[in-house]
Amino acid sequence: MPNPTIQRTFRWLHHMEDLLLALVLFIMLALAITDIAMRLMTGGSLIWIPPVLQVLVLWLGLLGALLASRSQEHIAIDVISRFVGPLGKKVCGISGSLFAGIICAIVARYSIDFIQQSIEYDDIAFAQVPAWTLQIIIPFTFSLMSVRFFLHTLGFIRIPNYQPNPELDSDSDPSTQNRSHQGQGENL
Repeated sequence: MPNPTIQRTFRWLHHMEDLLLALVLFIMLALAITDIAMRLMTGGSLIWIPPVLQVLVLWLGLLGALLASRSQEHIAIDVISRFVGPLGKKVCGISGSLFAGIICAIVARYSIDFIQQSIEYDDIAFAQVPAWTLQIIIPFTFSLMSVRFFLHTLGFIRIPNYQPNPELDSDSDPSTQNRSHQGQGENL
């Protein structure tokens, strides 16, 4: 039986991720609508809105990837696992999750170097805002995705019939049969 404290902590973290994603989306929409309205009414807009929107697109994409990795609904190449038995699926799950975790860890590591160089060279994004404060989302999300994939790897190793996202298990729920080709994500 899973530890209730750990479950509460994960639930809290998931809510914080969801809240941050919703907040970024809300800010993006508000700024875009403001920019459009100002252009229509005054013929101009605030000069800092377009670059902020560009940065928020990066944040939204990376937070969305983090959310997808949490629920195992990310893009997955799982051709082999569809044609093998339970042991083959377990091997595919272990190897796919391990590979994805390693790749995310490498990206996180090099993005930290990128942030350090941005700080060292005093890069400015716009309006005297240091670039590293806007780029910090890159190592943050890739580090969390790496940890998640490594946890999924452990799940595949230690738990019999491990399913990272039971809601996507097309074998156990007939209502999800149509979703079997929509990125079950059990491998990556």
